Amino acid sequence: MKNHNRIKTCQRIIRGFLFIFSCLFIGIFLKADALAVNDLNDNTDQTVVNEAGSSETAEDLKELNINNALSVTYNDGNGNITGSLRILITLTLIALAPTLLIMLTSFTRIIIVLHFTRNALGTQTAPPNQVIIGIALFLTFFIMNPVINEINENAIKPFDEGKITQEEAIEEGLAPLRTFMYEQTQTKDLRLFLDIAGIDKVESEEEIPTRVLIPSFIISELRTAFIIGFVIYIPFIVIDMVVASTLMSMGMMMLPPTTISMPFKILLFVMADGWNLVIGNLVKTFY
Repeated sequence: MKNHNRIKTCQRIIRGFLFIFSCLFIGIFLKADALAVNDLNDNTDQTVVNEAGSSETAEDLKELNINNALSVTYNDGNGNITGSLRILITLTLIALAPTLLIMLTSFTRIIIVLHFTRNALGTQTAPPNQVIIGIALFLTFFIMNPVINEINENAIKPFDEGKITQEEAIEEGLAPLRTFMYEQTQTKDLRLFLDIAGIDKVESEEEIPTRVLIPSFIISELRTAFIIGFVIYIPFIVIDMVVASTLMSMGMMMLPPTTISMPFKILLFVMADGWNLVIGNLVKTFY
Protein backbone atom coordinates (compact mmCIF):
# COMPACT_ATOMS: atom_id res chain seq x y z
CA MET A 1 0.00 0.00 0.00
CA LYS A 2 2.85 2.35 0.79
CA ASN A 3 4.46 1.73 -2.63
CA HIS A 4 1.12 2.30 -4.30
CA ASN A 5 0.67 5.63 -2.50
CA ARG A 6 4.20 6.68 -3.42
CA ILE A 7 3.52 5.93 -7.11
CA LYS A 8 0.33 8.01 -7.00
CA THR A 9 2.20 10.86 -5.31
CA CYS A 10 4.90 10.79 -7.99
CA GLN A 11 2.28 10.80 -10.74
CA ARG A 12 0.61 13.86 -9.19
CA ILE A 13 3.94 15.68 -8.99
CA ILE A 14 4.76 14.90 -12.63
CA ARG A 15 1.32 16.04 -13.77
CA GLY A 16 1.74 19.25 -11.79
CA PHE A 17 5.09 20.01 -13.42
CA LEU A 18 3.68 19.29 -16.88
CA PHE A 19 0.74 21.59 -16.22
CA ILE A 20 3.04 24.39 -15.03
CA PHE A 21 5.36 24.05 -18.02
CA SER A 22 2.38 24.03 -20.37
CA CYS A 23 1.01 27.21 -18.85
CA LEU A 24 4.40 28.90 -19.08
CA PHE A 25 4.81 27.84 -22.71
CA ILE A 26 1.36 29.07 -23.68
CA GLY A 27 1.93 32.35 -21.87
CA ILE A 28 5.28 32.95 -23.57
CA PHE A 29 3.81 32.06 -26.95
CA LEU A 30 0.83 34.39 -26.56
CA LYS A 31 3.07 37.21 -25.33
CA ALA A 32 5.47 36.79 -28.25
CA ASP A 33 2.58 36.70 -30.69
CA ALA A 34 1.12 39.88 -29.24
CA LEU A 35 4.48 41.64 -29.45
CA ALA A 36 4.88 40.55 -33.06
CA VAL A 37 1.44 41.90 -33.95
CA ASN A 38 2.19 45.23 -32.25
CA ASP A 39 5.51 45.51 -34.06
CA LEU A 40 3.80 44.76 -37.32
CA ASN A 41 1.18 47.43 -36.73
CA ASP A 42 3.78 49.98 -35.67
CA ASN A 43 6.12 49.28 -38.57
CA THR A 44 5.80 51.93 -41.27
CA ASP A 45 8.31 50.37 -43.66
CA GLN A 46 5.90 47.87 -45.20
CA THR A 47 6.88 45.89 -48.27
CA VAL A 48 3.26 45.95 -49.44
CA VAL A 49 2.49 48.86 -51.74
CA ASN A 50 -0.84 47.84 -53.28
CA GLU A 51 -3.53 45.43 -52.22
CA ALA A 52 -4.11 42.12 -53.96
CA GLY A 53 -6.39 42.39 -56.98
CA SER A 54 -5.40 45.95 -57.86
CA SER A 55 -2.87 45.19 -60.59
CA GLU A 56 -3.57 46.25 -64.15
CA THR A 57 -0.32 45.23 -65.81
CA ALA A 58 2.23 42.46 -65.34
CA GLU A 59 4.65 44.93 -63.74
CA ASP A 60 2.13 45.77 -61.02
CA LEU A 61 2.36 42.21 -59.70
CA LYS A 62 5.62 43.06 -57.97
CA GLU A 63 3.77 45.61 -55.84
CA LEU A 64 1.10 43.22 -54.57
CA ASN A 65 0.75 41.68 -51.13
CA ILE A 66 1.28 38.12 -52.32
CA ASN A 67 3.73 36.95 -49.68
CA ASN A 68 1.39 36.69 -46.69
CA ALA A 69 -1.87 35.52 -48.28
CA LEU A 70 -3.18 32.82 -50.56
CA SER A 71 -4.70 34.63 -53.53
CA VAL A 72 -4.95 34.45 -57.30
CA THR A 73 -4.71 37.68 -59.28
CA TYR A 74 -5.77 37.69 -62.90
CA ASN A 75 -6.60 40.65 -65.13
CA ASP A 76 -6.90 40.15 -68.90
CA GLY A 77 -4.01 37.73 -68.97
CA ASN A 78 -1.69 39.96 -66.96
CA GLY A 79 -2.23 38.14 -63.66
CA ASN A 80 -0.21 35.34 -62.18
CA ILE A 81 -0.49 32.61 -59.55
CA THR A 82 0.95 33.55 -56.18
CA GLY A 83 3.89 31.78 -54.61
CA SER A 84 1.78 30.09 -51.93
CA LEU A 85 -0.54 28.60 -54.52
CA ARG A 86 2.43 27.51 -56.62
CA ILE A 87 3.82 25.63 -53.61
CA LEU A 88 0.44 24.01 -53.00
CA ILE A 89 0.18 22.89 -56.62
CA THR A 90 3.76 21.59 -56.58
CA LEU A 91 3.18 19.55 -53.41
CA THR A 92 -0.01 18.14 -54.92
CA LEU A 93 1.85 17.08 -58.06
CA ILE A 94 4.58 15.47 -55.97
CA ALA A 95 1.94 13.49 -54.07
CA LEU A 96 0.35 12.37 -57.34
CA ALA A 97 3.69 11.65 -59.03
CA PRO A 98 3.77 7.91 -58.12
CA THR A 99 0.27 7.44 -59.53
CA LEU A 100 1.17 9.29 -62.72
CA LEU A 101 4.37 7.28 -63.07
CA ILE A 102 2.54 3.98 -62.66
CA MET A 103 -0.57 4.61 -64.72
CA LEU A 104 0.52 6.94 -67.53
CA THR A 105 3.75 5.24 -68.57
CA SER A 106 5.01 1.79 -69.52
CA PHE A 107 5.44 0.84 -65.85
CA THR A 108 2.13 -1.05 -65.57
CA ARG A 109 2.82 -3.47 -68.41
CA ILE A 110 6.41 -4.11 -67.31
CA ILE A 111 5.66 -4.82 -63.66
CA ILE A 112 2.77 -7.18 -64.48
CA VAL A 113 4.84 -9.16 -66.99
CA LEU A 114 7.73 -9.50 -64.53
CA HIS A 115 5.38 -10.78 -61.84
CA PHE A 116 3.94 -13.31 -64.27
CA THR A 117 7.46 -14.46 -65.09
CA ARG A 118 8.34 -14.99 -61.44
CA ASN A 119 5.12 -16.88 -60.75
CA ALA A 120 5.62 -19.06 -63.83
CA LEU A 121 9.09 -20.01 -62.61
CA GLY A 122 7.64 -20.97 -59.24
CA THR A 123 10.22 -19.02 -57.25
CA GLN A 124 8.10 -17.23 -54.68
CA THR A 125 10.54 -14.48 -53.69
CA ALA A 126 13.31 -14.66 -56.29
CA PRO A 127 13.78 -12.06 -57.58
CA PRO A 128 12.31 -10.09 -54.64
CA ASN A 129 9.73 -7.35 -55.08
CA GLN A 130 12.31 -4.58 -54.62
CA VAL A 131 14.37 -5.92 -57.52
CA ILE A 132 11.33 -6.31 -59.78
CA ILE A 133 10.14 -2.78 -59.01
CA GLY A 134 13.66 -1.43 -59.62
CA ILE A 135 13.93 -3.20 -62.97
CA ALA A 136 10.48 -1.95 -64.00
CA LEU A 137 11.36 1.60 -62.94
CA PHE A 138 14.61 1.79 -64.92
CA LEU A 139 13.02 0.13 -67.95
CA THR A 140 10.26 2.73 -67.74
CA PHE A 141 12.82 5.54 -67.77
CA PHE A 142 14.51 3.90 -70.76
CA ILE A 143 11.27 3.57 -72.73
CA MET A 144 9.92 6.99 -71.77
CA ASN A 145 13.21 8.81 -72.40
CA PRO A 146 12.17 10.25 -75.81
CA VAL A 147 8.90 11.48 -74.32
CA ILE A 148 10.68 13.04 -71.33
CA ASN A 149 13.19 14.79 -73.60
CA GLU A 150 10.41 16.16 -75.78
CA ILE A 151 8.53 17.48 -72.76
CA ASN A 152 11.72 19.10 -71.48
CA GLU A 153 12.52 20.76 -74.79
CA ASN A 154 9.00 21.92 -75.70
CA ALA A 155 7.52 22.77 -72.32
CA ILE A 156 9.88 22.98 -69.35
CA LYS A 157 12.77 24.96 -70.88
CA PRO A 158 10.59 27.54 -72.71
CA PHE A 159 8.50 28.03 -69.58
CA ASP A 160 11.60 28.57 -67.42
CA GLU A 161 12.87 31.11 -69.94
CA GLY A 162 9.53 32.92 -69.92
CA LYS A 163 8.81 32.30 -73.60
CA ILE A 164 5.47 30.59 -73.02
CA THR A 165 2.72 30.84 -70.41
CA GLN A 166 1.70 28.21 -67.90
CA GLU A 167 -1.29 27.12 -70.00
CA GLU A 168 0.89 26.72 -73.08
CA ALA A 169 3.50 24.79 -71.08
CA ILE A 170 0.85 22.35 -69.83
CA GLU A 171 -0.47 21.81 -73.35
CA GLU A 172 3.00 21.35 -74.83
CA GLY A 173 4.05 18.99 -72.05
CA LEU A 174 0.89 16.89 -72.29
CA ALA A 175 1.08 16.47 -76.07
CA PRO A 176 4.01 13.93 -76.19
CA LEU A 177 2.46 11.92 -73.35
CA ARG A 178 -0.89 11.85 -75.15
CA THR A 179 0.83 10.66 -78.32
CA PHE A 180 2.56 7.84 -76.45
CA MET A 181 -0.68 6.71 -74.80
CA TYR A 182 -2.62 6.94 -78.06
CA GLU A 183 -0.11 4.70 -79.88
CA GLN A 184 -0.38 2.03 -77.16
CA THR A 185 -4.18 2.17 -76.84
CA GLN A 186 -6.39 -0.28 -78.69
CA THR A 187 -9.27 1.08 -80.73
CA LYS A 188 -11.98 -0.93 -78.99
CA ASP A 189 -10.91 0.35 -75.57
CA LEU A 190 -10.91 3.90 -76.89
CA ARG A 191 -14.35 3.42 -78.44
CA LEU A 192 -15.67 2.00 -75.15
CA PHE A 193 -14.87 5.12 -73.14
CA LEU A 194 -15.92 7.42 -75.97
CA ASP A 195 -19.33 5.78 -75.90
CA ILE A 196 -19.51 6.07 -72.11
CA ALA A 197 -18.56 9.77 -72.33
CA GLY A 198 -21.24 10.32 -74.99
CA ILE A 199 -18.81 11.33 -77.74
CA ASP A 200 -20.09 9.98 -81.04
CA LYS A 201 -17.48 10.97 -83.59
CA VAL A 202 -13.79 11.84 -83.38
CA GLU A 203 -11.89 13.01 -86.44
CA SER A 204 -8.32 13.05 -85.10
CA GLU A 205 -6.20 12.27 -82.07
CA GLU A 206 -6.33 15.88 -80.87
CA GLU A 207 -10.12 15.70 -80.50
CA ILE A 208 -9.92 12.83 -77.98
CA PRO A 209 -10.28 14.23 -74.44
CA THR A 210 -7.54 13.33 -71.99
CA ARG A 211 -10.14 12.03 -69.52
CA VAL A 212 -11.11 9.45 -72.18
CA LEU A 213 -7.58 8.62 -73.34
CA ILE A 214 -6.14 7.81 -69.88
CA PRO A 215 -8.59 5.03 -68.84
CA SER A 216 -8.49 3.61 -72.37
CA PHE A 217 -4.69 3.42 -72.17
CA ILE A 218 -4.81 1.73 -68.75
CA ILE A 219 -7.25 -0.96 -69.92
CA SER A 220 -5.15 -1.62 -73.02
CA GLU A 221 -1.99 -1.95 -70.93
CA LEU A 222 -3.66 -4.48 -68.65
CA ARG A 223 -4.88 -6.56 -71.60
CA THR A 224 -1.49 -6.53 -73.32
CA ALA A 225 0.34 -7.45 -70.10
CA PHE A 226 -1.96 -10.41 -69.44
CA ILE A 227 -1.56 -11.68 -73.00
CA ILE A 228 2.24 -11.59 -72.66
CA GLY A 229 1.99 -13.28 -69.26
CA PHE A 230 -0.10 -16.10 -70.76
CA VAL A 231 2.50 -16.69 -73.48
CA ILE A 232 5.25 -16.82 -70.84
CA TYR A 233 3.30 -19.36 -68.79
CA ILE A 234 2.91 -21.92 -71.63
CA PRO A 235 6.39 -23.59 -71.61
CA PHE A 236 6.44 -23.78 -67.81
CA ILE A 237 2.98 -25.39 -67.73
CA VAL A 238 4.27 -28.05 -70.12
CA ILE A 239 7.14 -28.83 -67.74
CA ASP A 240 4.71 -29.08 -64.80
CA MET A 241 2.48 -31.49 -66.74
CA VAL A 242 5.41 -33.69 -67.77
CA VAL A 243 6.77 -33.86 -64.22
CA ALA A 244 3.32 -34.56 -62.74
CA SER A 245 2.68 -37.37 -65.24
CA THR A 246 6.09 -38.90 -64.52
CA LEU A 247 5.54 -38.83 -60.76
CA MET A 248 2.09 -40.42 -61.09
CA SER A 249 3.45 -43.19 -63.31
CA MET A 250 6.12 -43.92 -60.70
CA GLY A 251 3.53 -44.04 -57.92
CA MET A 252 4.99 -41.00 -56.14
CA MET A 253 1.67 -39.18 -55.78
CA MET A 254 2.51 -37.80 -52.34
CA LEU A 255 5.47 -35.80 -53.68
CA PRO A 256 4.44 -32.29 -54.83
CA PRO A 257 5.18 -31.91 -58.57
CA THR A 258 6.23 -28.28 -58.13
CA THR A 259 9.13 -29.34 -55.90
CA ILE A 260 10.60 -31.41 -58.74
CA SER A 261 9.59 -29.18 -61.65
CA MET A 262 11.00 -25.91 -60.30
CA PRO A 263 14.70 -26.83 -60.85
CA PHE A 264 13.87 -27.94 -64.40
CA LYS A 265 12.03 -24.68 -65.08
CA ILE A 266 14.94 -22.64 -63.76
CA LEU A 267 17.35 -24.70 -65.90
CA LEU A 268 15.20 -24.14 -69.00
CA PHE A 269 14.94 -20.42 -68.26
CA VAL A 270 18.70 -20.03 -67.82
CA MET A 271 19.62 -22.10 -70.89
CA ALA A 272 17.19 -20.13 -73.06
CA ASP A 273 18.54 -16.82 -71.67
CA GLY A 274 15.07 -16.05 -70.39
CA TRP A 275 15.68 -12.59 -68.98
CA ASN A 276 17.09 -11.43 -72.30
CA LEU A 277 14.11 -12.84 -74.19
CA VAL A 278 11.45 -11.58 -71.79
CA ILE A 279 12.79 -8.07 -71.17
CA GLY A 280 14.05 -7.57 -74.72
CA ASN A 281 10.76 -8.50 -76.37
CA LEU A 282 8.80 -6.65 -73.68
CA VAL A 283 10.64 -3.41 -74.43
CA LYS A 284 10.17 -3.93 -78.18
CA THR A 285 6.38 -4.00 -77.74
CA PHE A 286 6.52 -0.23 -77.14
CA TYR A 287 8.29 0.51 -80.43
